[in-house]
Amino acid sequence: MTYASALPGQPRGGTIGGPATDRAVCVLAPNASPMTLDGTNTWIVAEPDSDLAVVIDPGPLDDAHLKEVIAAAERAGKRVALTLLTHGHPDHAEGAARFAELTRTSVRALDPALRLGDEGLELGDVITTGGLELRVVPTPGHTADSLSFHLPADGAVLTGDTVLGRGTTLVAHPDGRLGDYLDSLRRLRSLTVDDGVDTVLPGHGPVLNDARGAVEYYLAHRANRLAQVETAVEDGYRTPSDVVAHVYADVDRSLWPAAELSVRAQLDYLREHGLI
Repeated sequence: MTYASALPGQPRGGTIGGPATDRAVCVLAPNASPMTLDGTNTWIVAEPDSDLAVVIDPGPLDDAHLKEVIAAAERAGKRVALTLLTHGHPDHAEGAARFAELTRTSVRALDPALRLGDEGLELGDVITTGGLELRVVPTPGHTADSLSFHLPADGAVLTGDTVLGRGTTLVAHPDGRLGDYLDSLRRLRSLTVDDGVDTVLPGHGPVLNDARGAVEYYLAHRANRLAQVETAVEDGYRTPSDVVAHVYADVDRSLWPAAELSVRAQLDYLREHGLI
């Protein structure tokens, strides 16, 4: 057993970027940071025999990156025909308007403020550009507008920030809500159990070869953190910053501001359920 295969979700080794499945290619944005891991994964998705492609999350406003995404599609003999967003955080969506200008495409998203064109994205929508089948899966929680995209032909799901290729994600309080996030993880687990999804194509980090293992790890991690926060409050740690210092003592301090957002979401969840 390799080290990677022992990690949750069995992250795929090697360089992040390039072909990931028969229909999905990653172009890694040059915006690495503690919050974005290696950078934002911009996904080009297309049927192998089609000359049309869909791009998911153009990434930051970086012309060199946006033009590289177009060039990567063209090298594969494809033209970008549609742009989709998993959610509106700048590392995923800031470059969308410029990318739409460069490609003369519309931008579809759940949040009307992010759309360019008449169509949004909703539960039940199926993207069929170039013969592709890409199903819209609402996965709120990280943010209220978070979506995932199910790619049935490859047994894959593109998760944005709902499931990452390494580590765990935050619940971006107050927009993100923990109850919604737990429901979204359960929805993704159903895809792995009932719909043959075995691969996660995340918004950051490596591809995960064990989608069910990754989602179950996330659910267990959230349950454990929630129990730790509940115990911390019972022990007298009342403010979000105090809870973070106590519960997240093993986490890099540079990530504590993000952890505080998740703690605020957890405290709201505990109050809503009468547990504190």
